[in-house]
Amino acid sequence: MKKSIAVDMDNVIVDIEANWINWYADAFGIRITKQDMHGIPEDQAFPDPLAARSLIYKPGFFRNAPVIPGSQEAIIKLQENYEVYIVSAAMEFPNSLSEKHDWLAEHFPSIHWRNIIFCGDKSVINTDYLIDDHFKNLDFHKGKPILFTAGHNRGINRHTRVNSWEEVLELLEHLEERQQITE
Repeated sequence: MKKSIAVDMDNVIVDIEANWINWYADAFGIRITKQDMHGIPEDQAFPDPLAARSLIYKPGFFRNAPVIPGSQEAIIKLQENYEVYIVSAAMEFPNSLSEKHDWLAEHFPSIHWRNIIFCGDKSVINTDYLIDDHFKNLDFHKGKPILFTAGHNRGINRHTRVNSWEEVLELLEHLEERQQITE
């Protein structure tokens, strides 16, 4: 039986930071950088956090975000040896659910609809691994939590951290080799 991996969407396979920066620049004429987002909640990096947060509620925000480099190829590679689930807390924002579904269909067609889980609380996810950018999801995961680096989580050192999809593949290979040695 294959081990299972749950993969978050925002800031893990979807570049929400870049998208938010572009939407804010288009709406308000002010461009921040990804470095401006280091170590603080995403919306707090913008000159007007309430205006920035309002963009998440606009149609198209989730549907038109760019793909995180390397994620498509890595997911296909992981599917060879793992049961891969895409897990997103897509219930908070009204447009998020349908837009994320359509985004996945376009960018990750290898993910079967049965392997897409949209929820409000990820503590119900019981996979061997969870790759996510938020501690609120990783802190309570029953399997092995893997922190995917995003601006808001820089400088915090709990959970195993990865900075790219290349590092995800290397880490999982290493973990599996270690487990085989101990068995």
